Amino acid sequence: MEIGYGIIYTILVLIFATYFFKRKHKEEGQFNGKLRLPPGSMGFPYVGETLQLYSQDPNVFFTNKQKRYGEIFKTHVLGCPCVMLASPEAARFVLVTQSNLFKPTYPRSKERMIGPSALFFNQGEYHMGIRKLVQSCLAPEALRAIVPEIERIVVSMLESLGHGQVINTFHTMKKLSFDVGILTIFGGKLEARYKVELKKNYFIVDKGYNSFPTNIPGTHYNKAIKARKRLSELLSEIMNKRRKNGKVEKDLLGYLMESKDNGKGSKLSDEQISDNIIGVLFAAQDTTASVLTWILKYLGEDSKLLEAVKVEQMDIYATNECGSQPLTWAQTRAMTLTNKVVLETLRMASIISFTFREAVADVEYKGFLIPKGWKVMPLFRNIHYNPDFFAEPHKFEPSRFSSAPKPNTFLPFGSGVHACPGNELAKLEILILLHHLVTKYRFEIVGPNNEIEYSPFPIPKEGLPMHVWRNELNHGA
Repeated sequence: MEIGYGIIYTILVLIFATYFFKRKHKEEGQFNGKLRLPPGSMGFPYVGETLQLYSQDPNVFFTNKQKRYGEIFKTHVLGCPCVMLASPEAARFVLVTQSNLFKPTYPRSKERMIGPSALFFNQGEYHMGIRKLVQSCLAPEALRAIVPEIERIVVSMLESLGHGQVINTFHTMKKLSFDVGILTIFGGKLEARYKVELKKNYFIVDKGYNSFPTNIPGTHYNKAIKARKRLSELLSEIMNKRRKNGKVEKDLLGYLMESKDNGKGSKLSDEQISDNIIGVLFAAQDTTASVLTWILKYLGEDSKLLEAVKVEQMDIYATNECGSQPLTWAQTRAMTLTNKVVLETLRMASIISFTFREAVADVEYKGFLIPKGWKVMPLFRNIHYNPDFFAEPHKFEPSRFSSAPKPNTFLPFGSGVHACPGNELAKLEILILLHHLVTKYRFEIVGPNNEIEYSPFPIPKEGLPMHVWRNELNHGA
């Protein structure tokens, strides 16, 4: 009898699934009689091809789709119908020339974790106002002034590592990037107790951000929701102290506190400011830490390249009287080979493999229909690995950046009005870290490390365990 009920139940599920599947595909064909949807597969009802995407390296999924269907194809992942685009022209179409037809979109659980007023969740006047403000704080002119402070943070972090200690490179770089983010936001004027509390609660939020959004006591997500509330409380305390002091500080928090909402003409609320501060921390941390981890992996696996980078950095080190003089902005701009290594790592690692947008109206692109409400995903990694733009794309070759890449083929920070405004800060932090690491230390990757984890950004397995030794010449100096 139990077997009979099981068969009946299975048949009913299949009937319902088939009905749902046919109905959905019928509806897809009714958007526009003149245009057709891009080729592709929508997979199973509701779940679509999510299992296929997450049961393998996501890059294999994207590449196989492109080989089968071309540079524009449809799929259904994470409960959403999607159109994926794998050409420079398509990326420019979505992110630049017709960006008004596509809005940024994120899962609600992640939006709640950072805050709905954060820069990258918005568009229009409010977005442009906040973006200009953030860009002004992270522009080269502003960054020149904080080179010594970033250098101090880097030196302190490296000196904290035990001689010969095995470190989790990714976790170590995350802590470094967090401290640089705090410097950028608070201008080096944050009380130590606030820094400790912000760091503790931020890392709880960070852990919950990438967990399954189950708001049940004891889960990572539930703990993160509580920590996110505490972050807002801490930031409000800091802001209230500044208001009582009456002095306007020239840092990101100070500018946000004095800024006005372009759409309303009133000052930003504490909630809006908190959302943007936490958003900047998120944007500045994981991506930069991931890039740093990959750079050290590539350098650790290529002794000749590492030696060439070291020669370049030792020249600067000697100019600065063996490190007794601080680095300057001009010196970081003169790190020609090291900068090429950074750029090639950004291409090879492609930390941001794609971005999400949502069509706000029915859109025609190259004879295909992108229906209103569908997610649209420009695939940066596919573009970065296209042999038409980068010869031997799976080979780590910094010299390829001796000349500028073709327009819209190199998109490590996105493009258009939602491109990352902190790209110069990230590169500056990376260059300063590499200078001090290769001139004063030696490092060695622990064991073979060819596997990749996604959390959600791609990083070497186990965060790239690595031995770090201080050079004997500098030991105790």
